[in-house]
This record gives sequence, C-alpha cells and structure tokens, in this order.
Amino acid sequence: RNCGREILGTVQRLRYTSPPSDSALSSLFVFHLEGNECISANAKHCGECIQAGAKCGWCEQEDFLKQGEALSTRCDEVESLKERGCNDSQIQNPIGKKSIITNKPVTNRKKVTGVETNKPKPEEITQIQPQKLRLNLRSGQPQSFDLKFKRAEDYPIDLYYLMDLSYSMKDDLENVKNLGTSLMLEMKKITSDFHIGFGSFVEKTVMPYISTTPSKLLNPCTGDQNCTSPFSYKNVLSLTSDGNMFNSLVGKQQISGNLDSPEGGFDAIMQVAVCGEIGWRNVTRLLVFSTDAGFHFAGDGKLGGIVLPNDGKCHLEDNVYTMSHYYDYPSIAHLVQKLSDNNIQTIFAVTEEFQPVYQELKNLIPKSAVGTLSANSSNVINLIIDAYNSLSSEVILDNSKLPEGVEIEYKSQCKNGVVNDKDDGRKCSNISIGDEVNFNITVTSKGCPNDGKSETIKIKPLGFTEEVEIILNFICDCQCQNNDVVKKSEKCSLNGTFECGACRCFEGRVGRNCECSSNDMATDDMDQTCRKDNSTDICSNNGECVCGTCECKKRPNPEERYSGQFCECDNFNCDRSGNKLCGGNGRCVCRECICDPMWSGRACDCSLDNSTCLATNKQICNGRGRCECGVCKCTDPKFQGPTCETCPTCPGVCAEHKLCVQCRAFGTGEKMKTCKEECSYFNLITVKDRNKLPQPNDYPYPVMHCKERDANDCWFYYTYAVNDTEREVHVVDKLDCPSGPDIIPIVAGVVAGIVLIGLALLLIWKLLMIIHDRREFAKFEKEKMNAKWDTGENPIYKSAVTTVVNPKYEGKC
Repeated sequence: RNCGREILGTVQRLRYTSPPSDSALSSLFVFHLEGNECISANAKHCGECIQAGAKCGWCEQEDFLKQGEALSTRCDEVESLKERGCNDSQIQNPIGKKSIITNKPVTNRKKVTGVETNKPKPEEITQIQPQKLRLNLRSGQPQSFDLKFKRAEDYPIDLYYLMDLSYSMKDDLENVKNLGTSLMLEMKKITSDFHIGFGSFVEKTVMPYISTTPSKLLNPCTGDQNCTSPFSYKNVLSLTSDGNMFNSLVGKQQISGNLDSPEGGFDAIMQVAVCGEIGWRNVTRLLVFSTDAGFHFAGDGKLGGIVLPNDGKCHLEDNVYTMSHYYDYPSIAHLVQKLSDNNIQTIFAVTEEFQPVYQELKNLIPKSAVGTLSANSSNVINLIIDAYNSLSSEVILDNSKLPEGVEIEYKSQCKNGVVNDKDDGRKCSNISIGDEVNFNITVTSKGCPNDGKSETIKIKPLGFTEEVEIILNFICDCQCQNNDVVKKSEKCSLNGTFECGACRCFEGRVGRNCECSSNDMATDDMDQTCRKDNSTDICSNNGECVCGTCECKKRPNPEERYSGQFCECDNFNCDRSGNKLCGGNGRCVCRECICDPMWSGRACDCSLDNSTCLATNKQICNGRGRCECGVCKCTDPKFQGPTCETCPTCPGVCAEHKLCVQCRAFGTGEKMKTCKEECSYFNLITVKDRNKLPQPNDYPYPVMHCKERDANDCWFYYTYAVNDTEREVHVVDKLDCPSGPDIIPIVAGVVAGIVLIGLALLLIWKLLMIIHDRREFAKFEKEKMNAKWDTGENPIYKSAVTTVVNPKYEGKC
C-alpha cells in the first residue's frame, strides 16, 4: 500500500509539467524496484554496509541522524553522506589494496654452447613475475595487478615417449629403436638439458580385450610370430639424459597383441602423469603418445566386468601397471585434470586414419597437439619438434578453483602490440624464445566469501610448473568495529554495544538507544505517540513506529527522504518547474521550496535578476516592455525577442536577411563560403510553392513576406518571423527565373521570312515584267497598225541565187 502511495505521489508531481509518457512510467517503476544498493541493503551495522557495494559508506558521526531517520540511513553512497552533512573524517569507507610479497625478476639467460660452469638449476629459472602477492578485497571493488611472462632460453625439457606395442605397430618399433640418440641431437639445438624416457602399452589383460587362453597369454600373435605377453602399461625407461640407454632398452622391446581395435592408452597416460617413477622434473614436460588406433575411455571397462572408476593414483609394481583388471579406464575430464595438475603437455602422434578422432580429443585437452605419423613412424622426430614449437609458442593462463563470490578477469598485451580481453585475455600466441608478454589480472569479490577467512588461489601458465600464489583477504568489517567499542554502553541503555556512532542492540532489544524490548513494541500507547493530531495513520504512512518513535522509511532514490517527528515531511513533493524540483533553484524542505538568493515563486522559477532583460542599448527590454521573472514581456506588438529588439515587420528586414536566406536555401550569393558561420541564427523551412508560405493570420506573431532578386535576375520568395526566441524562415525551394528565347521558332521564323520575302520579291518582279511586256506589246501593235509600207524595189537588194557557168562545158553528157 505504501509503495502504491509513493508511486502515485510521484505521478501527481509530474502533472505540474506534462502528462507522463509510457516510457517515463516504465522507468519510474524500474527505479523503484532497483533503487540504491546501499539503501536496499538495510544495513544494521557498518560491516553490512560496506559489503553492500563499493560506493557504500557508513557515517559514524553521532549527531548525523535527523528526527525520524532509521539507523540504516547511516549507510549510503559516500557522496550522498557528505551532502547530507556527514563529516568526511567520520565516514567509514575502507579501500582494498594489493601488496607484492615475492617479486623475483624473470631470468635473462642465453643458451651457451659447450660446457657451462654456472648453469642454473631448473628451480632457479624464473619465467613468471611476481610469484606471490596479497590482495585485500572489498565487496564490489576490483583489485588489479600485472603479471609478466618471458620464455627463458635453454629451458630444460623432459620428454616421455609412450608407444602402442600392439601388433600393428611392428614396423614403427624398428624406427623408434634409434630414436634416443637422434632425438637427443635435435633437442640439443633447443636446450642443453634434455631428458628422455620410454613406456609402452597394449590393453587390459582381461576378456574381451585380449584372448585369455594360456597359449595366447604367452604369445598373442598368430603363426610363427614371436610376440611378448600382453600387458596394460609398462615403464621401460624412466627419464634420463642417456640417449644410448634409450636405444638399448627400446631395442629389446617386442610387439604384443590384443583382440579389439581401440587400445588401452588412457590407462597408460594416467600412470605416466601421476607416478613418480617416471622421474619428472619441475621443467617443461612433454608426453608423446604414439598409436595407430583409437582409445577406450570410462565406461568401456564394463565389457570386461570392471565397474570401479579409475582412482587417478599410481599403481606401478616393478614398472608395470598392475590394477588394469580392477579399475576402469579414466574419463577424458579425469585425464585433463591430472595432466594439468602435473603440467604435462601432450603430443598425439597418430596415423592419418585417426587424425579426426585425436583432433577432437586435442580440443578437450589444453596445451596438447596432434601430428600425423607416417606408416612406419619414420617422421617421428620432425613431428615432435614441430609439435613442441607449436605448444611452446602459446601461453595460456589458468587459475585454481575460485572461492564463492570471487571473479577474475584477464587482459593480455601480447607480441606486436596485440591486446586481448575476455575469453581471449588468458592467452598469447606466436611467442618466440626470449619474448616477454604481459597480463593484467583483475580480481573482484561479491559480499564476504567464506565468512571473511583468507583464501589462496593460484595462477599458472598451462604446461609450466611455475605459478603465482595469491592470498585473498576479505574486508568484512569496519575499523570502527574494532576500535572504541563500548559494550553495555550507557548510550545504549546498557542493552547494547556502542560502535561506529550507533547502538548495536542485544537480542530482544530495539530502539535507537535500545531502550525498548521487542515484546513491548506493538502496544496501543506506543502507537498513539506516532500519530499526528490523533490521526489514524501511524507515522503518516511513511514510516514505522519503533519504541514509540517514528522511524521514517527510506526511498530508493538516496536524494529523497522522509523526515519529521511523524514522518510528515519530505524533500521531494514540492512544486516543479522545467521538470526540476523547485526549478533547480532552491531546496525542498517539508514540501515547501526554500528559494536560493535572487529567486522567488512557489517553484523558485522566478528570477529577480534583470540582467537577462538588458538590451544591447543597456535598456530594460529595449524600452518596449517590462521584465518579469527575468523574461521580457514586450508591450509594443511590433517588437519581439528575449529583449524586445526584434521587429520582423519593420522596413529593411528582407534586405537584412536576403544573403543568408540565399546561401542556406540555394547555396549561392556573397555569403556562400561563410554561410555556416554567419547564417545559422534562424531555422530554415522549405516549401514547394508560394501558396505554402505562412500567412499573417496563421500565427499569433507577425510574419514578414519578402521577395528578393539574385545576381541572375531570379526571384526568390520567403517569410521571416520570430517565434518567442526562435527565428523562423520559410522559403520557396525553387527560384523564379525569367525564361530565355526559344531558338528554334526564331530560326524557323527568320528562314520562313527570308523565303517569303524572296518569293514576294520574285512575284513583284514577275508582275512588273508582265506589265512592262504588255505595255511594249501594245505599243508594238499600235505602231504596226500605224505603219505604211513602200512597194518599190530595194536598190540594195541582191538575189539569193547565183548562177555559175563552167567554161569548159560544151553541152555534152
């Protein structure tokens, strides 16, 4: 019911501004549910308070609590406590810290050819720094430290070769017999301190894995093949630096046999990992597992009647595993744990047929590798060298089991400036010998794990024996709980302990001073003292009546508080302005605003400062208005703006804003290059045509219509208006430019005109010639009619006929 009243009261306060939106109400409910972690803790003493969160503090100042405030209000965010009047020196806010105990620098060692006189022991070589530190952790407060890793050059290596000696590996054994000296020579290029060992495995010595007939137990092979008796695992040679001894002992080994295809290699790996007889040193440990078949794992032992889970312990007698018939095969997870605990890196040398199977197994076993073994193991040395280089080029950090409530994060700074975080923050790849990488490790605790007892965790790079030991101390109590503590204090009515500025009542006692018994709390007489003016509401429904005194309830928002003798006051139900309590210019005291200087009004939203009303001519509101609450109220309707200096309808307004409108709307004009700097003082709104421009009657403020012409004789149209303090310009988005001449009709007209004129001239000429010819013909006819002809002979006439006579002609034919 009280929660509902709080929410309703908050919604009612919102009505002073605007109706709350759905999102506002949603966030309001979320806020009430989540609240402040310090207040939500409802801490009764300092220890509980500092465990609530990293920002929480406890005020031990005795006179800190005001009337009606509960004891738990001493716990709040540190900044809030200071704002509420708690002296900084009286705030309990312990801070976690780190201290490095062992910080031996990493070893800078170079590989020496020949005999080295001062060769360090493996345990004297350091690849990780620091080695031991202490973290004092406070709940929610992370502590970080840097870890350095450097691969030491010439670091010792132990390599144990574990080989499948089932019959199918017969040809492989011949190549492995000389492996010792050959591998020793190759590994000497990497380290001067190399040990090698050898072991073999076949299968559990029970049915149905092998044949248990007497003859097959002596020689499991068929025909005239001479094979040794089947066995589970045999340690042939413990780790040694004598390569010749490796060749000698391996040369004496014989192939054995079994019935099924999968082998019992997991039994052998478990014994190699946990048995001290192998001779592992605290150096780089490599296990080469060579086979051409699959593997049995946990549960497969049931086929032979073996149901006891593998115990993960050593069971070697005379270097032979004797409990294969008693314990089941180990599980993959069990193997991963033992290999990791003993810092063993595994190399699976398998034939191509079983590559996919062992690739999947490799993904489950950290710091392991898979190599393809040739049919007769002739490439085993190159396989081992390549796999070792692959494994040693990557460092992966791992940590031991964390206490409940403790979290750890990694961030790596790898080679070539590569930075990884989250899941990849644990590792760095492509590391060469002598490279140095850094990790930033952050440890955080929640609450007070393990009742505040110290815990130890360890971080180590997988496959390496070195580790970092981290001692975790948890800060669960305040210093004031150990100092100046008064048991059965008079301040607590002898019924409690006075610590950290407040009473910590004994069981069965309540009240700020432990003055009441919990059995007497709910009496009518006590409740009556918690009612204001005989009201029916106890503590105004904003608190609880404890020992006859109101203890006001806390609000999720630490800045909002109930107070008063009857919790009738609060500091959040005052008038608001601009969605701010008391306009942000005052304090809310018992639901009334106490305004700051130069402010007045119910919501402190009326400024008494006239400086905001001064115009550029130093007159109040430009002499055309009055200043009310720091805002000008213009009395001349022509003038607007915050200081009554803007006149949108006065002459010259259009010309004043022409260039800015031109550059912003069309990107042209004299201010085109400086438009952004000089013309951002108004809001530009574009419209499609002149009919869309605002009209004088559309708005309650004056609107000036403008028509201006640019350099291209194009007209543009816009309106200018001032809406309160904002200037608005509506502009038509297209220029009105005069249209140019239509060339085609002009050319066609000219051509047609010329043709027509030519034709007209020709017609006129023809007409004139006709008139002229007719006149001449008429004249000719007239003269012809008037002519008189003489009939006499023409004296100058000559006949057209001439007769010539041949003188020789005599008239004969």
